[in-house]
Amino acid sequence: MTLKDQFAQTRKRFKTICAPLITEDYSVQPAIFVSPPKWHLAHSTWFFEQFVLQRFDSDYKVFSEDFAYLFNSYYNNAGERVLRPNRGLMTRPSVESVYAYRDYVTKHLLSFLETEVSEEAQNIIELGINHEQQHQELFYYDIKYILGNQPTFPSIQNELVLDKVSNSTEYISISEGLYTIGYQGESFCYDNELGVHQVYIQGFQIRKNLVSNSEYMAFIEAGGYQDFNLWHAEGWDFIQQEDIKAPLYWHKVNGVWHHYSLNGFQEVPKDEPVMHLSFYEAFAFAEWKGMRLPTEFEWEVASNELQWGQLWEWTYSAYTPYPNFTKAEGALGEYNGKFMVNQMVLRGASIATVKNHSRATYRNFFHASMRWQFSGLRLVK
Repeated sequence: MTLKDQFAQTRKRFKTICAPLITEDYSVQPAIFVSPPKWHLAHSTWFFEQFVLQRFDSDYKVFSEDFAYLFNSYYNNAGERVLRPNRGLMTRPSVESVYAYRDYVTKHLLSFLETEVSEEAQNIIELGINHEQQHQELFYYDIKYILGNQPTFPSIQNELVLDKVSNSTEYISISEGLYTIGYQGESFCYDNELGVHQVYIQGFQIRKNLVSNSEYMAFIEAGGYQDFNLWHAEGWDFIQQEDIKAPLYWHKVNGVWHHYSLNGFQEVPKDEPVMHLSFYEAFAFAEWKGMRLPTEFEWEVASNELQWGQLWEWTYSAYTPYPNFTKAEGALGEYNGKFMVNQMVLRGASIATVKNHSRATYRNFFHASMRWQFSGLRLVK
């Protein structure tokens, strides 16, 4: 597929997955870590305008001088911006204006791609495509949080399907030895995957399947959320302060666990993988089972033999740079490097990840307390 086709397909998909929303859904921000759908649509558009069209297309006229301020995310090199907690205060510009902005930028970038485009510009466009695909996944996290915190638990049409988890607890054995870590292909990857290096890994066994809802229910019923011995001190303080007693979106009704999904409020399916766990919860469950979480290097070494792609999987690895990691100059250098502190790595992909977006070397990362992303766990012994 050509770069132009990839761009057009990505832009079209975002409109498609937003189609079930009503206008009132687009501007809501019920928590600081949630961004309104309207913001995602505009920010991913701003990325192409800011880093491609304004820089490489001398004939391009900016759609609106205000939009750079309104829809920059965290790029200090790109100028001032609306602070993240205030994204939901913007009822203006309208949803209609944001879609007009998307159409305008899409049209101009498609025309730009008809010209002789430099390798540097092509690389940034490819990064922009992957950036927008990330925001399409974040859209699903955010709209689920927006709708899942409403009294009626509304459902919307969606493309998310979790496969059943088999009852098998088969483990894969990995031999002790020296292994190569990091991205080695010729296609796109993020800078945090680069710095191919070797690590020495002790022999271990990793479970083939993700942990299921029924297994996690057993942890809850056994008093897992009441036993401080299972938790990191920070994790114990977190669940006490937030009064957390189950995964996000879980509610016990007449003695039966129910949860919210984008298909509505339903009984928790026992044979699906448990999701919406923080790192703290994943760690405590592993402690309760007498096992542990894999490191990101163990996960990568074993990835060819694992069943994955359902949920992002917490690892017991802090998000740090690989050897010889270097940041790009300017704003694009802010993409990954400045977040390499107080974050834990997740590996794999999720049902909300755009097809072909993830890789065995892909390093996702969130703070240990975050639960709204589509995250689960796998055990090591």
